[in-house]
Amino acid sequence: MSFEPCPELSVIVPFYNEEGNIAPFLTALSRQQGVRLEVILSDGASGDRGADEAKRLCGKLPFPIRVIEGEKGRAGQLNRGALAARGATFLFLHIDSYFEDPLSLRNGLDALVAAGAARVAGRFALTFEFAGPTPLPYRFYGQKATLDRPGCTHGDQGFLIGRAFFEQAGPFDAGLPLMEDTFFAEQVRSMGRWLLLPASIRTSPRRFLAEGLLSRQSLNAVLMNLAHTGHLQLIHDLKRSYQSQDATGKLRLGPFFYPLAEAIRALPRDERRRLWRETGAYVRGNAWQLALFMDVLTGDIEAGKGGRFLLLYDRFVARLIANRAGDMGAALLVRLWFRLTLAALP
Repeated sequence: MSFEPCPELSVIVPFYNEEGNIAPFLTALSRQQGVRLEVILSDGASGDRGADEAKRLCGKLPFPIRVIEGEKGRAGQLNRGALAARGATFLFLHIDSYFEDPLSLRNGLDALVAAGAARVAGRFALTFEFAGPTPLPYRFYGQKATLDRPGCTHGDQGFLIGRAFFEQAGPFDAGLPLMEDTFFAEQVRSMGRWLLLPASIRTSPRRFLAEGLLSRQSLNAVLMNLAHTGHLQLIHDLKRSYQSQDATGKLRLGPFFYPLAEAIRALPRDERRRLWRETGAYVRGNAWQLALFMDVLTGDIEAGKGGRFLLLYDRFVARLIANRAGDMGAALLVRLWFRLTLAALP
């Protein structure tokens, strides 16, 4: 395959200590057809030979590969990759993700062009890699990722975005200790719109399996809430709350939840009340996820839309609880959950 001086697509991939995933990722990407691409691997000061493995493969695959190096930090790595990119369109991709359909990227680019808007970005439907049937929670996460709602778009879906729009909506916020992809997704949503692309991306559930699904999602929920209410600083050790994949193990909630409880109690009374009030509003605003779960459980669902439970929720329940009483009720339930969780921790 010949390459033009400026590739059509720049695939930007941050990595850290991923030596074993470099070759499988690039090999899977080499199966994509009908698109001129370059791959930019942004290393975050890895301690293994991942960068050497990538450089060894340069010239052996049907696209150019560049390895750029810098400090660890996903946002910074993504931004450095974007600065080095030559393509008119960027695809920010995780290294543990791949496409089964060899026309995924071609169809994605075509869909983005067909959208006919300058401020539109694309994300792929999400599936998880299991040898057998996909467990219910992961089917729920996959369906949630198809919805065009705040908090449903994350980096593991891949972000396909034109250079010009990225320069308007970006860069990724390197000042954030985590969730830079989520904040960037909401910035895109506020400035334009997200398009669900006509292909799916498969990703590894390795973090959930290593840390424990319930523990990881419980901590994620707390982090998302604290970020939304502007209280992320209440988690004393944010860097440890989302460690690099090579350092993951069974996640213990105690080291995060006990200090968090103390930090909340130490807040001035008015600030503490505001925190719980805003927590209630945030949780109430996300109660639709219970309806979506019921749709996934019953199988009555359509990608991008949900099913009858979500439809009924949006038409009736959401209107009934969108008030101060609904926020207070949600806040009380969250406080009860938090106390019970603390009591159950070792």
